[in-house]
Amino acid sequence: MRRLIFVVPLVVFAGFAVATALYIFEIQRDSQRAPNIIGAGEQNKPVPEFDLPPLLDDLPGLATADFGGEVVMVNVFASWCVPCRAEHPLITRIGEEGIVPVWGINYKNKKDEAVAWLDELGNSYRRIGFDLSGRVGIEWGVYGVPETYIIDKSGRIRYKHVGPLSRNDLKETILPMIDCLNKTPQAEKCLSGS
Repeated sequence: MRRLIFVVPLVVFAGFAVATALYIFEIQRDSQRAPNIIGAGEQNKPVPEFDLPPLLDDLPGLATADFGGEVVMVNVFASWCVPCRAEHPLITRIGEEGIVPVWGINYKNKKDEAVAWLDELGNSYRRIGFDLSGRVGIEWGVYGVPETYIIDKSGRIRYKHVGPLSRNDLKETILPMIDCLNKTPQAEKCLSGS
């Protein structure tokens, strides 16, 4: 009987641990299967109404009125975000090579820390809006940083990438979409792969 008193809690704990591990595994598997898909409610939606002050004195801020006329990439970043640091060389390359204008939203960051981060890592953003409160990020549907959006010439969100960009993401998805959106007035063809 004494052994049973010790064994039952151990079995219950082991069962709980296995259930938790399976739950975590399922979440990770789902996020790997489709980590970058925009929900049906977000795709093709116009950029939200917002107006952010500039993060830097020598670059403009970012507002709804800035969108339209060209395809742009909007990257949501923060200095406290380790994955943002990892993807920043790719963001810099895209901006420096002129592949697409790269605009930034600095999310829930202290201004001096964000400026120091850009001073250290480099800055190829053409505009950076300063979203200290995170309210604009909520309007965009930001789940966490980094997130990257592709906006078409009409100012509509055509793609959302959650998490840090990789070279593979650029090669297989981002760059082909940007190229397609720049070449065709019918953005829906770019989304369907036609």
